[in-house]
Amino acid sequence: MDYQKKYDQWVKHEYFDEKIREELLEIKENYEEIEDRFYKDLEFGTAGLRGKIGAGTNRMNVYIIARATQGLADFIVKKGKAYMNRGVVIAYDSRHFSKEFAKKAALVLAGNHVKAYLFEDLRPTPELSFAVRRLSTASGIVITASHNPREYNGYKVYWEEGSQILEDVASAITENIKLIEDFSIIKEMDEEEAIQKGLLEIIGKDMDDEYIEKVKGLSLREDIDKEINIVYTPLNGTGNIPVRRVLKERGFKNVTVVPEQEKPDPDFTTVGYPNPEDVKAFKYAQNLGKKIHADLLIATDPDCDRLAAMIKNEKDEYIALNGNQTGALFIQYILEAKEENKTLKENSYIVKSIVTGDLGKTIAKDYGVKTYEALTGFKNICGIVNEFEKSGNHDFVFGYEESIGYVAGTFVRDKDAVISSMLLCEAAAYYKKQGKTLLDVLEEVYKKHGYYQEKLISLVLEGIEGKNRIDRMMKIYRDTYPTEIGDSKLAKYIDYQKQVSFDFLKEKEELIDIPVSNVLKFIFDDGSWYAVRPSGTEPKIKIYLYTKGDTLEISQEKIKNMEKIIMKRLEEIE
Repeated sequence: MDYQKKYDQWVKHEYFDEKIREELLEIKENYEEIEDRFYKDLEFGTAGLRGKIGAGTNRMNVYIIARATQGLADFIVKKGKAYMNRGVVIAYDSRHFSKEFAKKAALVLAGNHVKAYLFEDLRPTPELSFAVRRLSTASGIVITASHNPREYNGYKVYWEEGSQILEDVASAITENIKLIEDFSIIKEMDEEEAIQKGLLEIIGKDMDDEYIEKVKGLSLREDIDKEINIVYTPLNGTGNIPVRRVLKERGFKNVTVVPEQEKPDPDFTTVGYPNPEDVKAFKYAQNLGKKIHADLLIATDPDCDRLAAMIKNEKDEYIALNGNQTGALFIQYILEAKEENKTLKENSYIVKSIVTGDLGKTIAKDYGVKTYEALTGFKNICGIVNEFEKSGNHDFVFGYEESIGYVAGTFVRDKDAVISSMLLCEAAAYYKKQGKTLLDVLEEVYKKHGYYQEKLISLVLEGIEGKNRIDRMMKIYRDTYPTEIGDSKLAKYIDYQKQVSFDFLKEKEELIDIPVSNVLKFIFDDGSWYAVRPSGTEPKIKIYLYTKGDTLEISQEKIKNMEKIIMKRLEEIE
């Protein structure tokens, strides 16, 4: 069916409500907008759904939520009564329509006689992961678009281990969704009836209490400076209550929240793009930090699964840490503490993504801890933890990726900014008691292991043309790429889509044991490397640059040369 016919169907079919109809009639002569809303169905992948809010098949709305949930319910029903009774737990963030989408999902599940547990109010995404494991549900859903702009919302699905679904489950759900051509066949139960029949249960405080106790149990040291001055911004999202609570219960006495960004705000009025990875998100936190002379600024994204930080230097300036640097500091602090506490084991390991830098891996090796690599995304990072849990002879310590996502412990199987906030504040407070900042510790790490530098470049290419250009870039770059950058020569080329690695020095091709993904990685003879991949959740192509040098200046110069050559080649592809 072409996009105009789909549009006409949505306008005329009595199943769709009057508001949807009015919204669509407003664009009846805007054929470009109609095409964008209906040229495809919003794709359900291993990251679930994510898109702009609005009417249409390529938008987030209650009908698309209902159809996705029917697809999930059909998958669970096929697994049998035991899975249906175990049910699905649902959480949601502070975005527009999150509550409505969450309730719609719950009532569709109930309509299919699959039990739904719905959080009473906003909750951080990692608590959803915890609740899946704690309640032993078959699945979990969280309504969030993470750090996307306010126009977006999303729908992420978790499986029984508490981690996001992998390709096998996602494919099965996708096939079920494709079979639903008529929205009116979707089953749904009235809320009151669902509660009476025990198919909808509201959860809240008890789950919060258990989760917070587990987070506090990850604390490593008590000999810390609990007077450390911290500014925290939840960026108008779900982190405000749990992060403040865990820091207070850990004894931190000087935690000040940015007042303008404390309460939920679906429009993210003060920040626009609520991504703490972007230093602009720290504007209000920096202003407050300067007023009260804060040592540390921390920010969590709207669904509180990612954490960013800025540290005050000796000039009273706030310096932003990127995800690689923060991850390396976590590994240094955790392994150092575990070695002192004699809780580091022979089978301890960490996990990082293939596009995350190697400094954390180098630190881990220094402590005799093995590093495993996974495809991008915590579904893959925690997928390794899930596999090793079955054998029972591996000790998971820490998982992270460069996009400011981190997790410790095994009770959450996703990135967790509540855990990360507590551990980063603890690390900063520990080193402060020793007369050092996290910047001082990072410099010590560099001096010991080499100056690792990194840069992420994101080319935003929206709409149909943007998607097509990203596809062309990946296709052409796969075969025509630079083999020299300055004095550095290409040593190894890895194509994760073809699952092959070619060693230029040995002139040898090998298969790699990592699942298929549209990622290219280029490693040079001086240890520098870069990777190119399309984003799985946003209209972007991402380029990850990494260098290592004996000095900061050498490493930074390598980054500049790498960026210049790679970007020139990519931008030539129209």
